[in-house]
Amino acid sequence: MLIPDPTQLTETPDLHGAYPRLSADQVKILATRGERRHVRRGQVLIREGERTDQFLVVLRGKVLVITGYGGDDARVIRVHGPGRFLGELGLLAGQVAFSTAMPGEDAEVLAVPLEALTEVVQRDTALGDLIVRAYFLRRELLIGMEAGFRIIGSHYCADTRRLREFAGRNRLPHRFVDLEQDSDADKVLRSLGLGPADTPVVIWRKGPQGLVLRNPSNAELARAIGVTVLRPETSVRDLLVIGAGPAGLAAAVYGASEGLATTALDAIATGGQAGTSSRIENYLGFPAGISGAELAERAAIQARRFGAEISVPAEAVALVPDGELYVVPVDCGGRRMEVVSRTVVIATGARYRRLDAPGIGEFEGTCVHYAATLIEAKLCAQRPVAVVGGGNSAGQATVFLAEIAPVVHLVAREDDLGENMSRYLVDRIRRHPRVVVHPHSRVRRAVGHGSLEALVIEDDHSGGRRSIPAEVLFVFIGAQPCTRWLADTVALDDSGFILTGVDAEPAARGEVWQHLDRPPRILETSRPGVFAVGDVRHGAVRRVASAVGDGATAIRMLHEHLEHTGSRAS
Repeated sequence: MLIPDPTQLTETPDLHGAYPRLSADQVKILATRGERRHVRRGQVLIREGERTDQFLVVLRGKVLVITGYGGDDARVIRVHGPGRFLGELGLLAGQVAFSTAMPGEDAEVLAVPLEALTEVVQRDTALGDLIVRAYFLRRELLIGMEAGFRIIGSHYCADTRRLREFAGRNRLPHRFVDLEQDSDADKVLRSLGLGPADTPVVIWRKGPQGLVLRNPSNAELARAIGVTVLRPETSVRDLLVIGAGPAGLAAAVYGASEGLATTALDAIATGGQAGTSSRIENYLGFPAGISGAELAERAAIQARRFGAEISVPAEAVALVPDGELYVVPVDCGGRRMEVVSRTVVIATGARYRRLDAPGIGEFEGTCVHYAATLIEAKLCAQRPVAVVGGGNSAGQATVFLAEIAPVVHLVAREDDLGENMSRYLVDRIRRHPRVVVHPHSRVRRAVGHGSLEALVIEDDHSGGRRSIPAEVLFVFIGAQPCTRWLADTVALDDSGFILTGVDAEPAARGEVWQHLDRPPRILETSRPGVFAVGDVRHGAVRRVASAVGDGATAIRMLHEHLEHTGSRAS
């Protein structure tokens, strides 16, 4: 691409806090662990699609941030001057870069090895928080501008929906090109020697050669992006955490920080249901609220910093006792591996229930969604939206979407929203001018030709039906525990939730328990050394803070189990 004239380069203003300028003292601290480098105009510092292990600070001159570098659609999206730093969230998460950085004029940068940066920010928490916060905001901006790779396919295709969900849940910058609506899609496919039958296709100008994946598995896409996939391992873990929502991530953080050899797995993405929440406003220590995605990413970075291995996508398919150990077969996108661990923390949570009404299935993945993140919210501008549900998840989505959509219809079965929703959400919903609440009502039918146009709802009191306009629908009507993979390994209640502590005691029988000479601890299941935390546990308080508390508490009990059995990895 043609690099702009240096005299025409104007630094991108920092309107959102995503491009802070480091102070002279902060640069001085980083300089003790970094190397000053003179770089020439046009020299690639960070290349889109490739990993970098250095944190770069601009000392002199201006540096361009470019998407699509090397292609016809290359464009400069940012310009950074002295005192600013380069990169975004992928640098901390071990992912490849989603943009290219190069000087727009001869310049000087400070290159700090990532390991050295980690040591510096551990001592200077203010600097660490500044960098992490900026990186989160940059990731959101990249997602909003649809940078990164492209997914080309039909919105009617199940594999296309699968790839879009994986990219969305893992907060990966990308753009969806719909075969049914984008006239340029066929042209792009033909230029690659492909046709509609080859879709879905992932296309990315990754490095000089580019990347084309035909209907990749989630694991194949993850490996291409740099999302960690479970590596073959022969050593025995101290702790295997299955599920990386708030409870699982808390267990991973506390386990790894206390020296346990820790691996955490998740079938889709870190964050669990909380990761799909647009804003959590009642979590301790965040008076302005925090998005579920940011909370999850912060926890994942923290766990990795303590040495935990976090693998996505990696789905546990069984739990097999083997003496005092547990063997867990794991499906990594079609590849089977086994993880052996001394203890297991089950944090698989619960999955959203699907709305059972005529017409809903036709629009799932395109107009009907079970999460309200920035990815889905972009679909709502200038379009009427409906949210179904009466709990906190529905309330949070309603408040978030009402800032984007012209009208949000909240359909709830409850007579009073306060029955299952926090008061602060109820108050905000009632005050919002673009929210219309339909109490004691349920959806009876989805209407539309090719895309959703309206919902038919029924009043539970009068039995009357009416139509409300809705081009996008968000569903939050409860969840089912993710425990089918456990079969009869641990005791479950009638609804499939895992029994722990006193509730699990009647099923805790056999020589193993006799040898231990104790009942299950509070969070321990009917199998010794196997704990259940968060929403998957019978009797759990379904709040993020409670899930985090479960994860931390389980590690204390797990230590006691390991000390009693004399089992611990070297």
